[in-house]
Amino acid sequence: MHESDRHFAAGWLSESAAVTAAFAADPQAIGVLSAMSDAITASLRAGGKLLIAGNGGSAADAQHMAAEFVVRMNYDRAPLAALALTTDSSVLTAAGNDYGYDHVFARQVQALGRRGDVFLGISTSGRSPTILRALDAARQSGLITLGFTGAAGGAMAEQCDVLLRAPSAVTALIQQIHIIAIHVICSLAERALCPRPGA
Repeated sequence: MHESDRHFAAGWLSESAAVTAAFAADPQAIGVLSAMSDAITASLRAGGKLLIAGNGGSAADAQHMAAEFVVRMNYDRAPLAALALTTDSSVLTAAGNDYGYDHVFARQVQALGRRGDVFLGISTSGRSPTILRALDAARQSGLITLGFTGAAGGAMAEQCDVLLRAPSAVTALIQQIHIIAIHVICSLAERALCPRPGA
């Protein structure tokens, strides 16, 4: 490895650690994680479900989160109702073709969301039209609206009941915080809904 590459890698890791440390040390961030877990837990306990959407890397995060809920996070337990709105290629392409790409998630929220369900929209910029439209559809349908974004927040703040802002403007570092947040929220919900025997 060239010395310049080593320097770049070391700098990246240092910045990554600093962003993670800032997030972990922020009491407001901890409160947001708790509030999000509480909202999801209450919905699932009442028979509701979690709907999740994002674009690009955030689509992968949405699918990752749904998998943690449906399958398991830390230990074997009952499956929990969560669905990523990023996986049905027929629905995505039909909605994109017939109504425009901005509507690919909103259409699914209108079809699948019920009052008391939770919708989590993930957008590192806070400006993704697909996510903003989906949040609007969720609010109109009586869903609880949660959001993951970056430090700037974009337009999501006005449409989310609870909003998590990663303390960075760098997309990759924002996504790093989002996946940490996903693991914390899933773990808290798992502990609340399916306590581990003997724990």
